[in-house]
Amino acid sequence: MPAELTYESTLRELATDQGVLRYHEAGEGPPLLLLHGSGPGVTGWRNYRGNLARFAEHFRCLVLEFPGFGVSDPTDEHPMMAAGGAVVRFLDGLGLDQVDVIGNSMGGIVATQVALRHPERVRRLVTIGGIGRNVFSPAPGEGIRLLAEFTDDPTREGLVRWLNSMVYDPRIVTEEMIEERWRQATDPDTLASARRMYGSKAMAARAKAMAASDEPPYWAMLHRLKAETLITWGRDDRVSPVDMVLVPMRTIPDVQVNIFPNCGHWVMIEQKSAWESAVLAFLTRKDER
Repeated sequence: MPAELTYESTLRELATDQGVLRYHEAGEGPPLLLLHGSGPGVTGWRNYRGNLARFAEHFRCLVLEFPGFGVSDPTDEHPMMAAGGAVVRFLDGLGLDQVDVIGNSMGGIVATQVALRHPERVRRLVTIGGIGRNVFSPAPGEGIRLLAEFTDDPTREGLVRWLNSMVYDPRIVTEEMIEERWRQATDPDTLASARRMYGSKAMAARAKAMAASDEPPYWAMLHRLKAETLITWGRDDRVSPVDMVLVPMRTIPDVQVNIFPNCGHWVMIEQKSAWESAVLAFLTRKDER
């Protein structure tokens, strides 16, 4: 990564009527919004810092930090419920009418929901695991169960177990990664926010509410998605197993799927070069419509 693309040199702030949104910006060109996933100690910077330099050669990259994860100002809402509104406030605040979006896991779900509700705002959409629903595999997946265990009882050992469930190659889970994740995951405000998402009681309450709801889940509305879509997935994902791709692959009108071997949940990290090449080919091709 070029020396100039440091955490400090790329960090920006945008004041909104619901608090400050922090983000990282690099490069020039068409706007590319990158949305991070969830989990202990996650940030947009940690998800995408290794990819930023390559994408910044082609795009104005904007890595948004969702409220509730310890970087942007906190939110009293369920962080996933707050995320879509934060995206729209962010785009409005920067005066961006339309963007391409990359979303990892939760970020992919949020990006998909924004594209469904505001189809004019999203030109092309790239997701990394996470969207859809389990078809053959049990739900929740192993990684989600370990995430709930850590959230209920945050121990260093529990964090390591969860991190190892995210990857195919355990060598990716370094002491440096464990330490930076541990510091942020155990921050009191961030932990309280995580418990609203992934505590076992919160997850049980959410499942009960969804079972009683008359509103269809987002994955049942994918046939209405207007954005050209590239779904990327790790074949060995233990958080959102790869059979989840079947529903979106079959129902999104304009979709292609790229599944990467020897790869867990963090495709942009474990299959960095191959993933970047596939995404850039998709985002930079001439519009065929």
